[in-house]
Amino acid sequence: MPTVKMINFNGEEVGEFSLTDAVFGAPIHVPAMHQVVLAQLANRRLGTQAAKGKGEVSGGGKKPWRQKHTGRARQGSTRSPLWIHGGVSHPPKPRDFRQKVNKKVRALAIRSALSLKVRDDLFTIINEFPLEKPSTKSMTAFLKSIDAKKPLVLVGAPNMAVAKSTRNIQGAKVLNVGNINVYDLMNAKELIVTPEAVACLEEVYSR
Repeated sequence: MPTVKMINFNGEEVGEFSLTDAVFGAPIHVPAMHQVVLAQLANRRLGTQAAKGKGEVSGGGKKPWRQKHTGRARQGSTRSPLWIHGGVSHPPKPRDFRQKVNKKVRALAIRSALSLKVRDDLFTIINEFPLEKPSTKSMTAFLKSIDAKKPLVLVGAPNMAVAKSTRNIQGAKVLNVGNINVYDLMNAKELIVTPEAVACLEEVYSR
């Protein structure tokens, strides 16, 4: 059972926190993480690319030669898909880059990413965020005290004070545990998690 340190908002260690093996000590499955990140980045792409059919390409309109008595195959347009500079048969309109990933593969990838952070000692539990109102200065001081360069903060429930305190800090990001994804986990250098978020992760991903 992995054990990680628990700190307070001043960056001081206040104890240890035990994690579930099923979620935070799982075997690391690199192909699953790669597949899920690839799909996530592909799904971000805008479907703006579209090819042109024979009626949309420029030019054409004139029958290249008469229908009969030329010895050549009949042809009605110089923009046929069979011709150079012709249109495309059944073109994508617009092209869709989306990729589907099975739920079990996505869950496997998230368990692998969390286990990787724990294994590399980049996983920290914070007992609470005592912020009554947004304060970028306080959050910057906290991140500096634990020497966090590019942290991902996972909270159990939406917390506007934490979110607003962090959104103007370069490299830092706050996520509600319900929006956890493999790309953000892998992109962050440190993971700072509340006990409530850990409880949610263990409940959902230990099945």
